[in-house]
Amino acid sequence: MADPRGFLKVRERELPPNRPVEVRLRDWKDVHEHLEDGQPFLKEQAGRCMDCGIPFCHNGCPLGNLIPEWNDLVWRGQWSDAIDRLHATNNFPEFTGRICPAPCESSCVLGINQPPVTIKNVEVSIIDEAFQRGYVTPQVPQRLTGHTVAVVGSGPAGLAAAQQLTRAGHTVAVYERDDAIGGLLRYGVPDFKLEKIHIDRRLAQMEAEGTRFRPGVEVGRDVTWPQLQARYDAIVVATGATVPRALQVPGKELGGVHVAMDFLHQANAVAAGKPVADQITAEGKHVIIIGGGDTGSDCLGTALRQGAASVTTLAIGKRPPLERPANQPWPTDPILFEVSSSHEEGGERDYLASTVEFLGDGSGAVRALRLATTEYLPDGRRVPTPGTEREIPADLVLVAMGFTGPEVDPLTQQIGIELTARGLVARSDDYATTVPGVFVAGDAGRGQSLIVWAIAEGRAAAAAVDTYLSGSTELPSPVSASTVALRP
Repeated sequence: MADPRGFLKVRERELPPNRPVEVRLRDWKDVHEHLEDGQPFLKEQAGRCMDCGIPFCHNGCPLGNLIPEWNDLVWRGQWSDAIDRLHATNNFPEFTGRICPAPCESSCVLGINQPPVTIKNVEVSIIDEAFQRGYVTPQVPQRLTGHTVAVVGSGPAGLAAAQQLTRAGHTVAVYERDDAIGGLLRYGVPDFKLEKIHIDRRLAQMEAEGTRFRPGVEVGRDVTWPQLQARYDAIVVATGATVPRALQVPGKELGGVHVAMDFLHQANAVAAGKPVADQITAEGKHVIIIGGGDTGSDCLGTALRQGAASVTTLAIGKRPPLERPANQPWPTDPILFEVSSSHEEGGERDYLASTVEFLGDGSGAVRALRLATTEYLPDGRRVPTPGTEREIPADLVLVAMGFTGPEVDPLTQQIGIELTARGLVARSDDYATTVPGVFVAGDAGRGQSLIVWAIAEGRAAAAAVDTYLSGSTELPSPVSASTVALRP
């Protein structure tokens, strides 16, 4: 282990500082400070890892990251070994270390009576140091199997499956309907949380390993699913859950009411220097964000950088507690009140706010929202409380209420793939769909979830595909398709 008394010597949890708000609101760069010499700081924090008898952080992370091992290696300054142990379970720690909500930290044994180890920060420091020192190199397969695989979708699940299958010796092509590879990592997550250099340098490694990328190709339209079946020996569906959850209230058709992801996609494209006609922008507007999750937080930070006059985030439920509630005991991942970097930058947050109606200005544009206080019924339903209605001004409304599932029409119509009662792609424990040779990984089969689950499922689906093609596999399979997250 690192230091057997480290968690007693350093009892405080410490993270690198963020850049000053007034500075970072002027650009789209990472909100975190880049420390010139962060290693002594990291050594102290990594040394807080207890090397506990049963490291529950392994269970908290579906990837099964070997957290105590690479904490020990960071404490010892053995960066090459640290990245080897990290890459043994995680293809893309530069993504998870930045945008994963870190359920591993909720499961940290030290977290029972102290602030948990800064696992996420140690993780991202390992991969950043590894890239800087040249430790991340292509892993070219020693032989090719002659089998071909198409991966449809280039988010974390698709990229993880593609990298694993390429390294197993299969010839893999990744199809992406957007003009650049990365899925929601590229166009859904703002640069201030994930600068796109982190995607590009990983894609360069994958290309050097032999993975082929086909951006700007929409499977089901530009090339049909039967054509893909005829061309490849296996297919991995990793299209994500991209159908937004709609808010069914009067006035939803008014101008200025938009799905959050449309707003973020355009903002990310503009930040990358790409032209966007008729961009949805928050500049000078009173912005209302409906939904208090990560997507809503991303909309907040984006709207503030665009120069919004005001931003208010509405959540239909109660404000979560600051500390772990009794009905969400360790080591589950509790629902707590969180202050993201975007929340630090400005805006208001309003809880128990039920949207009743969007009000127009007479010319087809939204001018205000009519809200009511949320009431919890005995059966668990949340409804507006009569007599509590009020109005708040709005020039731009962003609906960030999550996603209901994948876009499935081409899959069902062209190859007759079966769906679950929830509208997800049906699959067995080994990620196989009802169509032979077609597998599904990530949110398309699981429903909206975390990036660590997407990568874990991508790795596991790759092992299943390798077994299907070769009869056996040496690829790791961290989770089955029926595994559920440990959360109340």
